[in-house]
Amino acid sequence: MTTPTRERPDRRWTSPRERAARGRAARATAPRSAHGDFEPAADRFDPVEAIEKQSATRVAELVPIRYGRMTESPFRFYRGAAAVMAADLATTPSSGLRTQLCGDAHMVNFRLLASPERHLVFDINDFDETLPGPWEWDVKRLAASLVIAGRENGYTDRERERVVLAAVRSYRERIRRFAEMGNLDVWYAQQDTGQLRALVSGSLHSRGRKRVSELMAKARTRDNLQAFEKLTRVVAGERRITPAPPLITPIADLLPDAERSELEHGINELLHGYRQSLPSDRQYLLEQFTVVDMARKVVGVGSVGTRCWIVLLLGSGGDDPLFLQAKEADTSVLAAHAGASVHATEGERVVAGQRLMQATSDIFLGWQRTRGIDGKERDFYVRQLRDWKGIAEPSLMEPRGMRLFGELCGATLARAHARSGDRVAMAAYLGGGDVFDRAVARFAESYADQNERDHMALVKAVRKGRVRAAQAA
Repeated sequence: MTTPTRERPDRRWTSPRERAARGRAARATAPRSAHGDFEPAADRFDPVEAIEKQSATRVAELVPIRYGRMTESPFRFYRGAAAVMAADLATTPSSGLRTQLCGDAHMVNFRLLASPERHLVFDINDFDETLPGPWEWDVKRLAASLVIAGRENGYTDRERERVVLAAVRSYRERIRRFAEMGNLDVWYAQQDTGQLRALVSGSLHSRGRKRVSELMAKARTRDNLQAFEKLTRVVAGERRITPAPPLITPIADLLPDAERSELEHGINELLHGYRQSLPSDRQYLLEQFTVVDMARKVVGVGSVGTRCWIVLLLGSGGDDPLFLQAKEADTSVLAAHAGASVHATEGERVVAGQRLMQATSDIFLGWQRTRGIDGKERDFYVRQLRDWKGIAEPSLMEPRGMRLFGELCGATLARAHARSGDRVAMAAYLGGGDVFDRAVARFAESYADQNERDHMALVKAVRKGRVRAAQAA
């Protein structure tokens, strides 16, 4: 399917010199040093109200889990407050250069993933908020996440600054490198684990290298078979998803028989329709599996309360599993500030953005619009539940390790942006010096202050009974 041209500007007949001139000219309207400024307006919106507005469309019984997770720490609040930051970013300077955004580029959304060739790669993982917009927004969300995580780890001001400067410098330098490359070379670029091992071997002490090696090894075990063993059990001779309420609730335990049957039918129809969004070879592969059980799953901090189903399918015998996750796709938090999506459904928006930004994507990634048992139409995107995913744990990182991780994230984000944005203009705007790097480091500290105030506002709202929080692992 061809993406509309206003999401992918036609640059075929624009020379590199003209594109670079456009980037340098943008410094006049948005000086690079101005990106360091962040001062919330006196009449700034109520952050709790912004979060409540999101929650209004979610499963009511799960929303307290979202609030419970977000009140645990400023970092967990930040992970769930993409809508809050999107509104703040809309007030900050912009060069006017747009690219496909992740929309939620905090550090935990960068992780190890499996390529279709069964290689481990380092890439962005979550695209629920993806949309075209100012490239600076993703960079600033990444930078602020590093500061917030650094504060929770007790890093000094100087240690946090060095982490952020390293991440933004890595982004800037990689964009400049991509600006000199051909389109195909940019498209084929990816951060595989061979490069990752080479980088960490010269940058970390032995304990840090061991931790990275362990993370890679663990990622390779997080596949369908591991999920099959961990999340299922045999009941009356048949394989079923193991209940772990409220985080995992089989359909059989969720609703009365009549409604359950209707919901099961709806999810089967979702999967049937979703097949059409896959290439023909993937459709053929999927048709070799049979659905045997379904469950509702509570997902990450920012998505708690959205409708998410996990589906167990079996292929050749009882030990050939496939776990799919069908996750509700709502309007991007960026849409009110960067413009509405041109795609027909929100699920297609997520999939198109993911395919555009990732070096390689899940072979079962697709989308579908379906009608729920309440009669409302909702959009979903589908992917494998687990496929060699290795997740970083910021709380375990020493300053040197987080600095390295930030560099990887910055380089990865640059590659993702270079695929759809005008990398020549962006490189010219950024330049060879560290003016932009230092500005973003100042912004990140200021925004971390704001995030702490917003986190406390939610904590107070819970204490006063304005919203209800519940704890769940």
